[in-house]
Amino acid sequence: MDITFILTNALVVACIYGLVAVAISITWSSLGLINLAYGFVFSFAGYGAWLVSGLTGGNPLMVAAAGILVGALGGIIICLVVFIPLHDKPNFTIRGMTGTLAISLVGSQVLLWQFGPRAKPLPELFGFWKVSLGDIVLTSDKIGIVACSILMLAVVLVWMKSSRRGLEIRAMMMNPHAASIVGIGIRSTGLYVMAITGAMAGLASILLSQTYYIAPFSGLTPLIKGVSIALCGGLGSVQGAVIAAVILGFVEALTSRFLGGQYVLITQFLVIITILIIRPRGISGLLDKAREQ
Repeated sequence: MDITFILTNALVVACIYGLVAVAISITWSSLGLINLAYGFVFSFAGYGAWLVSGLTGGNPLMVAAAGILVGALGGIIICLVVFIPLHDKPNFTIRGMTGTLAISLVGSQVLLWQFGPRAKPLPELFGFWKVSLGDIVLTSDKIGIVACSILMLAVVLVWMKSSRRGLEIRAMMMNPHAASIVGIGIRSTGLYVMAITGAMAGLASILLSQTYYIAPFSGLTPLIKGVSIALCGGLGSVQGAVIAAVILGFVEALTSRFLGGQYVLITQFLVIITILIIRPRGISGLLDKAREQ
């Protein structure tokens, strides 16, 4: 068994889908919104990067920046169309989930009309070099994906701990009602939350494009896996999402290696069901004893 191959693939998968899962967790814990439109944001950011790639001759920095910025724009659009009009309405959780699902379906169809069904490639962002560590050979795309994912997550967490807006978001994650009482604006904070999480989904799209192509419905699988990871980790827990991403990344790598890619979703959902049976609140219940009240 090539343990190195499995470990590296598991880490790459965990980094890409973990970004989406963390975005879903932050959105839920701060805004109470289960955002099912990240699939659309994923594809929307990919096409934005593809357009910029054609204009700039495939400049890696410009392509990556375009994906992140267009992803943030997609998040802001969702906030303006769904969150702000609905956040103070009865049954907001159901209304918001339905609204974001509608945006995902309509938006993906618009992308299909605009760009057609043919998949679009993005340029190689990290070159074609390799690093050899004894018997371990790491390719540039795997190193780049892991480094960019960790850097993005670190920047978001540092910003949330050090900036005023970040502290407001953390306050809403801890207690949204108390945060609103002390004067934290729900609408303005929601714009920041959706922009940041949209940017994370946009980066995930760019990183996944190093292996797959951009297509109108290419965000569907990342959305399913992101929601699955967030639920498995404990919806609303960033730590739980990271741990769940690593676990499910290993499951996907092992399944692809020994059974084939067509069985990945089956084995992942079996693992998720098993974890939720044992820990109904998700993996984060192991880390946050306050959830056991």
